[in-house]
Amino acid sequence: MLLPGLEQAHPGGVDLGREYLAMVQTTAPSAVTEDTKQINTLKMSHVSKAFPNVRALDDVSLEIRAGEVLAFVGENGAGKSTLLKILSGDYQPDAGTITLDGEEVSFSNPSSARKAGIRVIYQEPEIIPWVGVPENIWVGELPKKFGFIDRTRMNEMVEQSLKEFGFENQLPIDLMGYELSSAQRQIVEIMRTLKSGVRVLALDEPTSSLSDEEVDRLFALVRKLRNEGVALVYVSHRLNEIKRLCDRVAILRDGQLVAVRDVADISENEIVSLMVGRELSGGYQRHIVQDQKRMLEVKNLNSNWHHDINFYVNSGEIVGFSGLVGAGRSELAKVIFGVERKTSGQVLLEGKEINIKHPIEAIAKGIGFAPEDRKREGLILIRSILENASIAILRQLTRFRFIRRHLERETITGYVEKLRVQTPSVEQEVGKLSGGNQQKVVLARWLAVKPKVLILDEPTRGIDVGAKAEIYGLLDELANQGIAIILISSELPEILGLSDRIYVMQNGRIRGEFSREEATEEKILALALGDNLSANSGLDAAAAH
Repeated sequence: MLLPGLEQAHPGGVDLGREYLAMVQTTAPSAVTEDTKQINTLKMSHVSKAFPNVRALDDVSLEIRAGEVLAFVGENGAGKSTLLKILSGDYQPDAGTITLDGEEVSFSNPSSARKAGIRVIYQEPEIIPWVGVPENIWVGELPKKFGFIDRTRMNEMVEQSLKEFGFENQLPIDLMGYELSSAQRQIVEIMRTLKSGVRVLALDEPTSSLSDEEVDRLFALVRKLRNEGVALVYVSHRLNEIKRLCDRVAILRDGQLVAVRDVADISENEIVSLMVGRELSGGYQRHIVQDQKRMLEVKNLNSNWHHDINFYVNSGEIVGFSGLVGAGRSELAKVIFGVERKTSGQVLLEGKEINIKHPIEAIAKGIGFAPEDRKREGLILIRSILENASIAILRQLTRFRFIRRHLERETITGYVEKLRVQTPSVEQEVGKLSGGNQQKVVLARWLAVKPKVLILDEPTRGIDVGAKAEIYGLLDELANQGIAIILISSELPEILGLSDRIYVMQNGRIRGEFSREEATEEKILALALGDNLSANSGLDAAAAH
């Protein structure tokens, strides 16, 4: 019998009902012990995989060793996601073999991979929206008593596990799946994997939604699993994390394995050069626009998440918003865009007060918003690149109530090429793209709109270093065209490098503002963490303006 609510699909999401429960019903082997440290080794030999017009993997051979963290790095479309999907049983290779502990294995589906003790935690976790945290963690293996779900025992086990791994304060167990933030969804997926034994564990961009404190806890967990003999794969675009955590790094480019090196013997610059096949210019090139006018201003704004918010953004300016997970940055963007409601305060566009109650009104007034969670909030996964990127400009494309398809294709193809979206055509289904290429489609949509104000929430999340450099240049170009850009990012180097001014948020309040010249990582973190809230802040934004 299904859990209550599992027969429903979350609006815009994935149906995780009977099919998903059946898939995850199989329990993985018991936890790795000292005796098995040397045998949990997986080898891939001459593995290839092709799709129509795309060769995703070409003769890849590598070894994932027990008691080791192996990093996968490469640009979007390099083959990382395909390798993970072959490991998890979602894809089957066209050629080549996989061996586990010296025996050849074949995974026809994700259930067979789980049965062998192989788990993959993807960047966008699958969460069942209409049930709570404990049910999401124990889905498929719900503890029962007298034929009924033993909720008391299940809750106790979840609370104990969260406390053991240091996540008890980040994940209240009374939350429903649809209420979870991106960071909380990631924690649920991690706890779901660890409740059963695991022999090979792959983590796909696991820190993209986590605060620095949560990252430290995750790293401690990964090191613990490594010491217990688990073979680990770590996929990340954050090279500093790879240098801190991983033992070896496997570098992929255009579906081929170009190098496997010990992390201690290779620099970040060498990794980047091997990834992209070219040298990248260092640093950020931000060209400040001199002739600026006040484009967007928020005065004394309050909402269910915010208290007395005051800030402004000028035309041609990039304004960064920094803070820890849960500070209220994403929610502020949604209030401005009309997804959520303000309870009081003013929002002014070019000096005139506006009262936006729906995103359609925001778009009509020239405000664009690229959300953090692209799969749930930014994209229609079963539709094409063309449809996703043109959805916000259909009015402009329409003549006599008909969409001018040739103009639609010409416009979107131009932005797809400019952003280097790796795809056979603009007719490709967005759900089949890598995470980074999906993010580029979201950006293409708003570039086509040509807004007055563009709000970007974690715009480079899951995007490789080569594409990041291109997007940074693109943001600079858009600002130079007079667009007012609000940049929300958890990566401090990104905030510091791109922003003309920086606001720091904590607990739904703006705690301070820095100019580009004043800002440092230490000053931002001091405000974000709540220490020395007035020190070096320049003044609270409300008082400053």
